Amino acid sequence: MSPLKPSNNLAARMGRWSASHWKTAVFGWLAFVVAAVVVGSMVGQKNIDPDDYGVGESGRGDQILKDAGFQIDPQTEFVLIQSETLTVSDPEFRAAIEDVVTAVGPFANSATATIDDLRSPLVHPDQVSNDRHSAIVQFEMKGDYDVAIASIDAITTATGKVAKAHPELYVGEAGSASSGKALDAMFNEQLKQAGERSIPLTLAVLLVVFGALVAAGVPLLLALSAVIGTMGLLALPSHLVPMDENVSAVVLLVGLAVGVDYALFYIRREREERAAGKGTRAAIEAAAATSGRAVLISGVTVMIAMAGMLFSGDKTYLSFGIATMMVVGVAMIGSLTVLPALLSRLGDKVEKGRIPFLHRLRRNGGESRFWGAILTPVLRHPVVAAVASAAVLVALALPAFGMKTSQTGFDGIPASAPTVQTIHRIQDSFPGGVTPAMVVIEADVDSPAVEAAIADIREQALASGEMSGPIQVDVNASGTAARISIPLAGKGTDSASNAALETLREEILPATIGKVEGANYAVTGQTAASADANALLKRSAPLVFAFVLTFAFILLLVSFRSVVIAAKAIVLNLLSVGAAYGVLVVTFQHGWGEGLLDFQSNGGIAFWLPIFLFVILFGLSMDYHVFILSRIREAYDRGLSTEEAVRHGIKTTAGTVSSAALVMVGVFSIFATLPIIDMKEMGIGLAVAVLIDATIVRAVLLPASMQLLGEWNWWLPKRLEWLPRIEREAGPAPAPAGRSAQ
Repeated sequence: MSPLKPSNNLAARMGRWSASHWKTAVFGWLAFVVAAVVVGSMVGQKNIDPDDYGVGESGRGDQILKDAGFQIDPQTEFVLIQSETLTVSDPEFRAAIEDVVTAVGPFANSATATIDDLRSPLVHPDQVSNDRHSAIVQFEMKGDYDVAIASIDAITTATGKVAKAHPELYVGEAGSASSGKALDAMFNEQLKQAGERSIPLTLAVLLVVFGALVAAGVPLLLALSAVIGTMGLLALPSHLVPMDENVSAVVLLVGLAVGVDYALFYIRREREERAAGKGTRAAIEAAAATSGRAVLISGVTVMIAMAGMLFSGDKTYLSFGIATMMVVGVAMIGSLTVLPALLSRLGDKVEKGRIPFLHRLRRNGGESRFWGAILTPVLRHPVVAAVASAAVLVALALPAFGMKTSQTGFDGIPASAPTVQTIHRIQDSFPGGVTPAMVVIEADVDSPAVEAAIADIREQALASGEMSGPIQVDVNASGTAARISIPLAGKGTDSASNAALETLREEILPATIGKVEGANYAVTGQTAASADANALLKRSAPLVFAFVLTFAFILLLVSFRSVVIAAKAIVLNLLSVGAAYGVLVVTFQHGWGEGLLDFQSNGGIAFWLPIFLFVILFGLSMDYHVFILSRIREAYDRGLSTEEAVRHGIKTTAGTVSSAALVMVGVFSIFATLPIIDMKEMGIGLAVAVLIDATIVRAVLLPASMQLLGEWNWWLPKRLEWLPRIEREAGPAPAPAGRSAQ
């Protein structure tokens, strides 16, 4: 049956126009994607300068280094010579050291020198370990990181030949350039594989959902085109707000998730209307007015959630926020325009490429019966269902109150990764040597007071027991700044390193250089940058959370004209996020998943993950919540009681929600297979949260709570009656029995 009158909400008007002008909509979209790619390639994407990542004191230290002419990251390289039986005093050991120096020497002495400050342990005894079984040859690559990685291969080849010539010793190279280049290549390859695996997995799930190749291909192609178009468009804002180098992975992750979701919601509703006897045009208009409106509300809500990252104060989050808002907006517009155009043009051809067994399974409605079997006892015993489901979520969330955050160091990278074995060996023999703290001093370095203070810093650092050699002091050409490299205890970002950093910052420096009049100083380096970034995100988290929750509440209040619905959406989404946090803590922080997921716990969660997960999960949870509630409210406005509307809404959307969730869980789980522990944490956190949200929350707790609240679900104080009424599609009430036909 057709609606009593045409719907005029924005989504309905967009769908109606697109269906009537399918060529303009489809080819206009393709032209937009091509233009975005062309413009993006012409303009070029500007990424964040690695020298500009620092915040707080470490960021101030980086700026002092930059102004003084130092490289913020000195691109230090180490060649480790090590033996379990021989010491530096043995001829064989000394011969290996000399061979390394000889092999590397030409790169420092030629007219086109690529290294500087070559330091042999035979000249600098602080480059020999306390047990004398290890020694490091140290040098710095010239130029910035890009220049260094372009010239590092020749050096690693030369040191590799020395290693082969001394099989009785361990000779290995690691450092900013050699390790950075090797690990970047490994990481990029893993991300590429994750992207390649996610596409066929998504298609496989969509084939199960639709049972036809064309119907399954449309959402995937639309989502991918939205991702491609967004990646091209990102070049434009990147010249105002530089992008993080990993932004493309985030765009793919979010774009594929929401793009497929929106198309899935839309197409399933259109096919349901067709199954109920409507013609192609009437079915598209009904889908546009209902699921299209839900997509519009959901898209705006998700964009608001993503906007929360703009308040973090972190450059990476700022770029992620802009990128995710853009891809969600593009995917939303594509779903509201291209989908109705394609469905209008394809008509029954959308069923082309049927897969017999899957198509029969879909037509038999197996999913509806499954969710109906769950929903019936939930609505019959809402108190038990609500208490039990809430108890499960609270139990899962409790470990989150003990969450500790940290920056993942080299301990979060698999030992099999390139150069990591050498890094671990250096770390064991020279604690903190790979990632030392950098004390930056801006003063007249040649003055007696500053020289005495630097000597005191060295003395007190070694006497503290939390710092060790080799301590290296470099002065810029004008004598206005000094950089002191001090290895810290621990692994660089663990509790021991942070404690040593605090001793350096709060005790040693104030008692030494802090007493020199006019001297300006700061501590930077990986440990300091990690601590400062962690502190910044902890300070900004309440602001991000408050922004997202407040604006999501307002949007839902206006959309559904109910304080209860809006407040309950916030609570349910927080339970989903809290449960995901709890699972992350027990899996990674407590190490319960080490054997299954093949990692070694570092005792914390990646410091950037809590805020990132919150905004992503809150936004994705809103997809399901808005979609289900829109269907429930639609049925309620057509005359069904709250109980009947809940039953109808859940039964007619549960299959779609579970299908959409299956796509996202599959895509996110792929990231849990990557070797980098941060990626594992992100993949598990996202997958678990979506799974929990689509099952426990939406299929049990949501209907049980709505059943208990009854008419109170729709309560709106009289003083808020001025809120605008967003039009809904009119029409006859669905059958109370919960049949999907209308």
